[in-house]
Amino acid sequence: MVNIEEHLKRIQESIIQGNNQVSLESCKAALEDGVDPLSILNKGLMSGADVVGKKFEKGEFFLPQLMLAGRALKAAMAIVEPALEEYYAEKGTSGDTGVIVIATVQTDIHDIGKNIVSSMLTASGFEVHDLGVDVPLKTIINKAKELNADIIGCSALLTTSMPYMRDLIDLLEAMGERNRFKVIVGGASVNPDFAARIGSDGTASNAVKAVQLAQSLIHEIRTTPGL
Repeated sequence: MVNIEEHLKRIQESIIQGNNQVSLESCKAALEDGVDPLSILNKGLMSGADVVGKKFEKGEFFLPQLMLAGRALKAAMAIVEPALEEYYAEKGTSGDTGVIVIATVQTDIHDIGKNIVSSMLTASGFEVHDLGVDVPLKTIINKAKELNADIIGCSALLTTSMPYMRDLIDLLEAMGERNRFKVIVGGASVNPDFAARIGSDGTASNAVKAVQLAQSLIHEIRTTPGL
């Protein structure tokens, strides 16, 4: 009998240890043994990513470990994302829950957290357009308008880059486009107080909660007249 918990623990550990090959092989083995891809995503990959994030915040892990974890997650997602698409198809459920434009704001070149969130959102059914790092504010807004996006996601690791998140919201206001998009922000130094202070629509402490936030905002958009 398949021990699902053993599979998920092995996947989680592969992310914590930042082992590309093991993460890929562990996910493949779990899928072959019939483990639910959503469980692999949430209880394996994202659980491991959450541990890495907490260790980074506590100073137990540093940027190299964060980078290795990101690469291990990316390798695993190459296996898991197609399985999730099949899962949605079998359930007769569309994975398309909204369009998100995501980027690390200008002057900041860090992308590990952004990449994890982007992969998680994609695997959860969102249409994600990742613009990369050090992206000018007008580029982000213009792409969101071009794609008729529902949500703009901004990431910043550097505290010196965080003010650009406020600038993006101010620019949307000045352009008369603020009500057109929901704006979520994230990064190691971003907290709920900062997110509220700059007028964003929220932040999340990890990738799983980021998906939950995006889903709740999409629900608000779909059910509120005028949004």
